[in-house]
Formats: sequence, C-alpha cells, structure tokens
Amino acid sequence: MELYPAVDVRGGRVARSVSVEDPLSVARQFARDGARWVHFVDLDRAHGTGENDGVTRRVLSGSRVWVQVGGGVTSETTIAELIAWGATRVVVGGQAESGVVDRLLARHGAERLAVGIDARDGRVAPRGASVSLALTPLELARRLRAQGARTVVYTDATRDGALSGPDVDGAAAIAALGLDVIASGGVASLDDLRRVRDAGLAGAIVGRALHEGRFTLVEALACVAG
Repeated sequence: MELYPAVDVRGGRVARSVSVEDPLSVARQFARDGARWVHFVDLDRAHGTGENDGVTRRVLSGSRVWVQVGGGVTSETTIAELIAWGATRVVVGGQAESGVVDRLLARHGAERLAVGIDARDGRVAPRGASVSLALTPLELARRLRAQGARTVVYTDATRDGALSGPDVDGAAAIAALGLDVIASGGVASLDDLRRVRDAGLAGAIVGRALHEGRFTLVEALACVAG
C-alpha cells in the first residue's frame, strides 16, 4: 500500500498549512520523511478560479519524489502538459467522456493515468457538478476497467476534508473488480489507514490530518507498512 501525502495549493501557497507556505518545501520534507509519492492539487485550477502553473512546474521538477497530480483535470492538452512537466501520474476527472479516456490511455498508457471517481449518496458526483449522475461508482468503474484503466482514485465527497473516515467499503467494492484503488477523503487517524491497508487497497491520500498534526508522516508510513 502506498501513502500519498497531499500538497494542495491555493494562491501560490500550501492550503491548510499554518507553518509552511512553500509547496516545494513541503514536498521535499515529505521526501525526507520517507514518502515515495506526493499528491499535488492546484485548487485554483480545480475550482476554476485561476492557476498556479509556476508552482506546479517547480514541484514537478524539484520535489525528489513521484508526483501524482489531481484536481479533476479533464483537458487532454493540460494532461499532456503536466506529464511533460514531470508528473508521474495524472488523475483524470471522472466526468471525462469515454472517448477522451480512450485517447488518453492510448497516448500516455495506463501507468501514467488514474481516473477519479467522486461519489455522493451512492451515485457518481463529479466535483463542481450541481447534481449527481445516474451512474453508480461500480458502473463507472466497470466501464473504466473495460477501457483499460488500471488505477482509480475513489472519493466519497461527503467525507472529503471532513475527517470522518474514508469510505473503505465503497473503495473495496471497486477494487474487487480488479482495479488498483486509492482511497481519498476523510482520513483522520492511523486507525483509518489501518482499515485501508487491511482492505487490500492500493493506497490512501492524506491531507488535512497531516497538516493539523493528528499524526506524523513517519507514523503514517510505518502504519501502512505494518
């Protein structure tokens, strides 16, 4: 199981952090603490309020770890740009059309792409959308697997940032289809990470809990390794 400590950026600085503002410094500290990956999100781009391309390029070129870039990216041009800048993997927004996903997989390969599945009340609920889709996470996951996708980032939108625990059962149901599933949203404790580990999931993204000091990255890495 891989741990993905999050580096979320808003207005050029690390969101939620009260001690360190520079995203590259945070990513390098994660590397010194033993992380192999970081999960990077430009919140301004994700919310359509701007972009932090300069910061993104600095982190991708200088963080000394593998970088997974998330944030609901759906533009084929942007995804190609992020990979050219040095992203190890890009999380494609789950609202991307089937044809777009097919082209991205053909161009970049399944190892360079993950697909985000955001859910609310048992339905796919893409970030920024006002309503959920008439599609369950399992239905979308089956379609993605048939298209050749290998990795999914699964988020229960009601838990994201709420420190209420990840939806391990929902993630495990998707993993049972044969996909590598990274659980995102809600991790608040080492017990939450143990649940993800014991469910056999591929990984977990951790953000707010780390920045608030609920546990250290060293403790989290030891937890998922054990």
